[in-house]
Amino acid sequence: MSIPLSDRVTLLKPSASIAAKAIVNELRAQGRKIIDFTIGEPDLDTPPAIVDAAIAALRAGDTHYTASNGTAELRAAIAAKFRRENGLVFGPDEIVVGLGAKQLIFETFAATLNDGDEVIVPAPFWVSYPDIVRLNGGTPVILPCPAETGFKLTPAALAAAITPRTRWLILCAPSNPTGAIYSTAELAALAAVLLDHPQVAVLTDDIYEHLVYDGARADTILRADPRLAGRVVLINGMSKAYAMTGWRIGYAAGPAPLMAAITKLIGQSTTCPCSFAQTAAVAALNGDQQPVRDMVAIYQRRRDLMHARLSAIPGLRCDLPAGAFYIYPDVSALIGRTTPDGSVLQDDRDVALYFLRAAGVAVMDGASYGMSPYLRLSFATAEPTIDEGCALIAQACAALS
Repeated sequence: MSIPLSDRVTLLKPSASIAAKAIVNELRAQGRKIIDFTIGEPDLDTPPAIVDAAIAALRAGDTHYTASNGTAELRAAIAAKFRRENGLVFGPDEIVVGLGAKQLIFETFAATLNDGDEVIVPAPFWVSYPDIVRLNGGTPVILPCPAETGFKLTPAALAAAITPRTRWLILCAPSNPTGAIYSTAELAALAAVLLDHPQVAVLTDDIYEHLVYDGARADTILRADPRLAGRVVLINGMSKAYAMTGWRIGYAAGPAPLMAAITKLIGQSTTCPCSFAQTAAVAALNGDQQPVRDMVAIYQRRRDLMHARLSAIPGLRCDLPAGAFYIYPDVSALIGRTTPDGSVLQDDRDVALYFLRAAGVAVMDGASYGMSPYLRLSFATAEPTIDEGCALIAQACAALS
């Protein structure tokens, strides 16, 4: 007799990006060469100074429990980062450190949602947002943001989506999967709508904040309109900018009572973040930021290369992303076409599967991100790999009838 599972868990879908990575690993284990454009993490290594700080901490015996909301040193470094880079002031009781940004998104909703509360999720969205909301009893309200608006939420669409049950709006910029960035004026216009609805708070997922190109800047809605103070939770972390995905250090900043509730949840679940990883995060935030700038320059070259290669393929239409490390091409021209084995491509899932089988190139389907017919390709990989993968996609597209 098996142990019965809860209703909420049975409704939970596996993470699409993690599932795609598992398929890639399985095919590679079978001996197939697969070019992986599904990856959602930097392929670059953590900068040496950060690694050295962790090693020094380990040798110094920094291997014990810390406070559940993170060490005082790391929270001070995070507060200094917000002052220096964002012009925002947070006290030590307004910052919590967690096991990555994802945990803090989860705990924010765990601490605030009651059954039936609504969370506005602009689409395209990161694959985990709707399921995290559902797991915590909320109802995700998916709000399409088409290419015509730059894949960005408009004030009119936001105003129309708010109901008496709305509790949160999620904003992710630079966006996963589109790379879209909101201007300060665009954020101020959204804030003006929210000021008329005091029951709605904002969760900003800023994990790609530093990965911006062509001189762009990723602003935050709280700086755009400080009148939202007390209603905004900023989520960020070390994973993307510092190539520290495996270190699992994220942080949240927001109202002290909510941060205290999140700390309580962490204390009853994961206890605290990793001690020496927190020491490494202090070194990253307080240290020389040139390694971050160097990585951004590498990503920009890769972005330009992938965008040029994909844009040259008949059937694909690509916008140039302003941030993150993804391109989100429109594949509507491929829908309805026939593969060499006689199958008809019905949707973007079929296109992604065709590229995997026929070309040995793994990509993510747009349906997983709430908007079709698109694909998501990551350029967090070496330039020769981008060249080869795009050439194989071009061959696969040319073989369609």
